[in-house]
Amino acid sequence: MGRRGFLLGAAALAAVPVLIAADPAVAAQELPDFPADVALYRSAYRNWVGEITAVGLWACAPTGADEVVEVVNWACRHGWRVRARGSAHGWSPLTITEGTASDAPVLLVDTAPHLTGLSLDSTAAVRAGTGVTLEALLTYLEEHGLGVTAAPAPGDLTLGGALAIDAHGTAVPAQGEERLPGHTYGSLSNLVLSLTAVVWDEASGAYVLRTFDRDEADCAALLTHLGRSLVTEVVLRVGSNVNLRCVSRTDIPAAELFAAPGSEGRTLAGYLEQSGRVEAIWFAFTEYPWFKVWSVAPTRPLTSRQVTSPYNYPFSDNVPTVVADLVGRMTSDAAWYLAPVLGNAQYDVAALGLVTTLSADIWGPSKNTLLYLRPTTLRINANGYAVLTGRAQVQRVVAEFTSFYRERVAAYAALGRFPVNGSVEIRVTGLDDPADAELDGARAPLLSALRPSDTHPEWDTAVWLDVLTLPGTPYAEAFLRELERFLLRTFDGEHALTRVEWSKGWAYTDEAAWSDEEVLGTAIPVSLGEAAWGQAAGILDRLDPHRVFGNGFLDRLLR
Repeated sequence: MGRRGFLLGAAALAAVPVLIAADPAVAAQELPDFPADVALYRSAYRNWVGEITAVGLWACAPTGADEVVEVVNWACRHGWRVRARGSAHGWSPLTITEGTASDAPVLLVDTAPHLTGLSLDSTAAVRAGTGVTLEALLTYLEEHGLGVTAAPAPGDLTLGGALAIDAHGTAVPAQGEERLPGHTYGSLSNLVLSLTAVVWDEASGAYVLRTFDRDEADCAALLTHLGRSLVTEVVLRVGSNVNLRCVSRTDIPAAELFAAPGSEGRTLAGYLEQSGRVEAIWFAFTEYPWFKVWSVAPTRPLTSRQVTSPYNYPFSDNVPTVVADLVGRMTSDAAWYLAPVLGNAQYDVAALGLVTTLSADIWGPSKNTLLYLRPTTLRINANGYAVLTGRAQVQRVVAEFTSFYRERVAAYAALGRFPVNGSVEIRVTGLDDPADAELDGARAPLLSALRPSDTHPEWDTAVWLDVLTLPGTPYAEAFLRELERFLLRTFDGEHALTRVEWSKGWAYTDEAAWSDEEVLGTAIPVSLGEAAWGQAAGILDRLDPHRVFGNGFLDRLLR
């Protein structure tokens, strides 16, 4: 399937792996002594945007944690590597690296078919298999009067995948708001009370299941493990569900919303004080972002439409004809100069769609406004960074970033180059305060981008910055490298600090993401604290000394 077909085809967009039944004789020859009770099949792997693919890999779907252990021990004995696969809704090479051959000793373990158990451990905790989707988890919680403060927009993410990369939503306390028991303003990883992982046991000389409590040192490395472990089950702290109102606006100019600190008018920081929950989607070459503001609302406001299910922006989930035609011309005919037209078309679709679908002001249980992105949306590349800072500095971070972005987009356009044709997305969250787990001795996730800074304990906020563009866009990598360098030197630890968003694009050279040795080897460890980085890498190596859970990229990153 060509790039245009992948980006736009509904069938290709379904988050379901392609499976081919295995020939038993071939399987016996290529995977000798494989556990007889675990069915094997051939499968393709394709990440969210289709830029990391592999075909014909061996895969299996263990029916329970015990079978996972059997598979891992088989892999260890035979020199294979195991890669857990959920929905493959990610960009970075944490699961499979590009160029993985069909005959590589790499076994995909699909978690979504069977590792999906859900049960209440108590009135404030849920036990969940890591293959369960976020939509299924939040639906289950809602049925029991429970919920979370914030969550990623796509409901198809598996819980295991979300925890591996410290997935997040957008939320900080509004003025006067107190954190509810069982909730956090940080990542989903900060809700973990305990987890069960497959780890090496020296005494038995084999991999075994072991449960780690949140107050254990080893657990701190597993809370956000980047694919260097395989977690089968977690217990999450949860709290009472709330009703949220989400108001969308498309009438605030970017110059006003992202203005310098101290400016009058409708600023992002102003809305943050009022509601605590905001998201800006700023389409390329447009002046008016799609700005969403959530607020806690126990009862339905008079002007709000009640929603009883998620995904209430169908114009965003299903690619409109005008957008599809433009994307087709740009990707098939190399008409990249149409980027300004595409950006304005996307804005027009959003502004009109909010009106025609009555979705500009919606209200309901938290899940129904937090989840809004289906797999049928336009698949597009994204880079990602979290900038840690104090709450009072949020507007400064946003203003400095958007000013630089705007200047560089204009400079490239003046040369007839259009490296960005998607959007800038801005979210704001709290940090992973381990006290939110309400467990004595709880530890912060060592590798989470939201782990509090050791040198700046006063920082309590993270500004998430993403830039989206179609795969294959000329000059995109060079542009994003400039942007990354700007972030690293501007927010260098003095008044703010840049960390990478694990699931997306980072470490840019002029030609590729995840390739800059200085960022991989120095900037990332320094941003997380070299002591913490070394501690996490050491724990993950000790729990998996044979590196069954890993790939070439992770070997390079966590060396």
